[in-house]
Amino acid sequence: MLFQSPRNFDPANFRVMQLKVVVLPGDGVGPEVTEQAIRVLREVADIHGHKFLFEEKLAGGAAIKQTRSPLPAATLDACLSADAVLLGAIGSPEFDHLSADRRPEAGLLALRNKLGGFANLRPVASYRALEGASPLRAEVVESADILFVRELLGGLYFGEPRGIDSTYGTSSAFNTMRYSVGEIERVARVAFEAAQKRRRKVTSVDKANVLETSQLWRQTVNRIATNYPEIELDHLYVDAAAMHIIMKPRRFDVILTENLFGDILSDEAAVISGSLGMLASATVGGAVDLYEPVHGSAPDIAGKNRANPLGAIASAAMLLRHTAKLEEEACDVEAAIRFVLDAGYRTPDIATGAGGHLVSTTEMGELVLEAVTEVANMRYAYHAV
Repeated sequence: MLFQSPRNFDPANFRVMQLKVVVLPGDGVGPEVTEQAIRVLREVADIHGHKFLFEEKLAGGAAIKQTRSPLPAATLDACLSADAVLLGAIGSPEFDHLSADRRPEAGLLALRNKLGGFANLRPVASYRALEGASPLRAEVVESADILFVRELLGGLYFGEPRGIDSTYGTSSAFNTMRYSVGEIERVARVAFEAAQKRRRKVTSVDKANVLETSQLWRQTVNRIATNYPEIELDHLYVDAAAMHIIMKPRRFDVILTENLFGDILSDEAAVISGSLGMLASATVGGAVDLYEPVHGSAPDIAGKNRANPLGAIASAAMLLRHTAKLEEEACDVEAAIRFVLDAGYRTPDIATGAGGHLVSTTEMGELVLEAVTEVANMRYAYHAV
């Protein structure tokens, strides 16, 4: 049986959820993958009687073209009044000539800051159907399942002072890595609480042999760990962690780390799933949660209907889980993704060798949508017996 019935499932306990989601399609392939995620969310709402309201706004390069700002005030106001924000992708080489504060990425950083989400959750798992798409051997990635908990509002990306100096005919640039005890404490708690629902292990990644910020990080994480005696804690330097993620990914459960390290390591870990296009993320802890696939805007394939929408669809599943608190519906979407992959359907980024069925962005979205309906029907049929 492909779909196992959920434990403790009771249709009588289903509740109607009203949810306002601001959609920021963004740049490149962002509008294409976001469209498929919204289609899946609408299907979930129709099946279960929920009321999801979607409001589309400009952000990133798309906003610069129309408003000259990467994050217009109207967009920010809408996001702050929403229950959740679903983002496609931000960035394009055509804006590289602009100053840093006017580029699309500046709008994303400002949005994260204003929404206040300090913990970025990035799950990375091996799909049996995609083991051949990974450059790693199947026996290495088999059953790997990692949750990255990345601090998102501190470190080099936000630290001050920063800038470029030009004096006496030469230039130098500088950034500041800065963390407070409070910033470390709050994201550490997110990691330990996540581990309680998983395999009860946290690996904290730092560079405490070199950086004072990492020394404070390690001290603080050790102290927070005393409040979670059932959770196993270990520490790795970031360079060692990078190696073990590739060589022994199954040794990890939850990886807790700071902003820059988390950005790099979670992208590296995409090889476990076979493609960045498979990875979802959720930014939580602030006034409004933000959901986005991990991949970039991929301008080289934008508009060609070739992008992988599964990362965006999986981000929608995280929205159902973390903001809407609809665990069963989130599981339905994730099961639908597995079903479609097991059936051999692939977008170009995860297609390997002969066999399988190569599909477009919209076709993959349609397949997942149909599978979500099938999963829900099987749930109800099981409990009607």
